[in-house]
Amino acid sequence: MEITKKMTDNIIEVRNLTKKFGNFTAVNSINFGVRRGEILGFLGPNGAGKTTTIKMIIGLLKITAGEVVVDGMDSVKFRKKIKEKLGYMSQKFSLYPKLSARENVEFFAGISGLGRDMVNNKINELKGIIKKDLINNSVSKLPPGIKQKVALFTSLIPDPEILLLDEPTSGVDPEMRRNFWQDIYNLKKQGKTVLVTTHNLDEVEYADRIVILHRGNIIVEGDPVALVSKYGVDSVETLFKEAVKKDERD
Repeated sequence: MEITKKMTDNIIEVRNLTKKFGNFTAVNSINFGVRRGEILGFLGPNGAGKTTTIKMIIGLLKITAGEVVVDGMDSVKFRKKIKEKLGYMSQKFSLYPKLSARENVEFFAGISGLGRDMVNNKINELKGIIKKDLINNSVSKLPPGIKQKVALFTSLIPDPEILLLDEPTSGVDPEMRRNFWQDIYNLKKQGKTVLVTTHNLDEVEYADRIVILHRGNIIVEGDPVALVSKYGVDSVETLFKEAVKKDERD
């Protein structure tokens, strides 16, 4: 089967993407793109459809209608090839809590096909990221910020081109959130493409573009600085609140 790539800057294209659970429409025929090498902030209140969208992109949820194209490949037809390009950090399940940080790295490195020497290299890299005395602690006993660092590290083990991060800073204190976003920004400088969902509006300054999702629909999209100017508001937070209120009235 031939892969046909269109001339586009988008490494991910979401076209008329829809997800229904019975009579409930969680994602309603949305369209957006993620440009190669950018950080796209996917914003919205809880239940807006952010996680559902990410899971359809990855292939964890069946698409009801529409399509997702990753690097020119249909996400359904070329699922295996696309999986090699994606790194995923879920909101609720990224690590095995009863295993230590070391054991999680060994497990994820193993299923990624790394040999013993490479696995040892990854463990040594981990020692440079978290304190050595924490490496053998069970993940359930790690502080939230350290746990998120380990989760991000494991998602990068296969060296994916694209990272999909679902609420990566949920439950983390402001300082750790800033540090975590610096890690994300450094990944962008390495050429990674990052799609990150969040409802923490103070994190928007790190994103190149934002998409605001509400009740399964995209209600705002664009460069955050340009959007603030366009709508004549003082901040993205104000823009977000006004856009959600307007959508609820319509």
